[in-house]
Amino acid sequence: MAVFDTIDAKPAPGRQGGLVSWLRRNLFSSWTNGILTLVLLYLVVPSLWHLIQWSLIQADWVGSSREACESGGACWVFINTRFSQFIYGFYPEAERWRVDIVFAVSALLVAALLYPKTPAKGWIALFFFVPFPLLVLWLLHGGLGLTVVDTHYWGGLMLTLLLATVGICGALPLGILLALGRRSKMPVIHSLCVVFIEFWRAVPLITVLFMASVMLPLFLSAEVELDKLLRAVIGIVLFQSSYIAEVIRGGMQAIPKGQYEAGESLALSYWKSMALIILPQALKITIPSLVNTFIDLFKDTSLVTIIGLFDLLAVGKAGLADPNWLGYSVEAYVFIGLIYWIFCFGMSRYSLFLEQKLHTGHKH
Repeated sequence: MAVFDTIDAKPAPGRQGGLVSWLRRNLFSSWTNGILTLVLLYLVVPSLWHLIQWSLIQADWVGSSREACESGGACWVFINTRFSQFIYGFYPEAERWRVDIVFAVSALLVAALLYPKTPAKGWIALFFFVPFPLLVLWLLHGGLGLTVVDTHYWGGLMLTLLLATVGICGALPLGILLALGRRSKMPVIHSLCVVFIEFWRAVPLITVLFMASVMLPLFLSAEVELDKLLRAVIGIVLFQSSYIAEVIRGGMQAIPKGQYEAGESLALSYWKSMALIILPQALKITIPSLVNTFIDLFKDTSLVTIIGLFDLLAVGKAGLADPNWLGYSVEAYVFIGLIYWIFCFGMSRYSLFLEQKLHTGHKH
């Protein structure tokens, strides 16, 4: 014990804190980095200051017509007067409380599912994926005591979120089944899945939407009439499922062979082995690729304008066609871009959180 007593027990050196040390360590670590930092500041700061002046300091916020925009800055009056169209599209104003209920309940359910410590999360997920979509359909479309609102009135952010959510929730399980089918040892199932995946991956989404809207009714009988929005949803789900299938298949191929052998050694059936051993690991590996696919889907919903559906971007373009608001396209596209950025950035940050939470490897 005496030997150990002679050793000075000094605390481990902590990281140097403070703004000055951070600047020196990250921006001025050498004379070349210092010069590059100053050059970038010289180029970026003036542009950033002009942007702040235009968008905030000199902007016009209150008013009801373009006459209220006289300061020379951004005219957010245009966004303010058409805000309801950006959110609801052409949904009847007297019935928009139904959309508000859908927004509120969806936000609460998603927050409960994303929060790690939510109790009874399994029941919440079951409600979210089984009865809740039927409740949303009843609220938005109507019937059974509610006024019927046809889908051609749906639009704006409501339609964008609807297409993205249904597309993600429908394409993910179908993509998993396609990935399993493509890796199947049964020749018929394997061939069918390969043909399906390669067919949908070989055409652009805009072509799929056009075919679903124009060509699909030609192959159906005259008695069968599919709603335009339903046809678009079906096309989006089939298209995205092929990409998700390849992402999942790549994750399954990255799983070591020993994991498959472990399932066989435990006498697990094929489906139990996939559900309990292989798929959880494959999904964890493919989180970045899956979220990237979901972000692409969220942005690609703007393509539905080609078949006459007014999503968020199409509603903005329709507002700019008003002669009373000509010349304010920058404000409209900045506002629309900000909404897209909020949702896409939120998905990317949550995927990063999920990766760190599920990380089981060794960090060096």
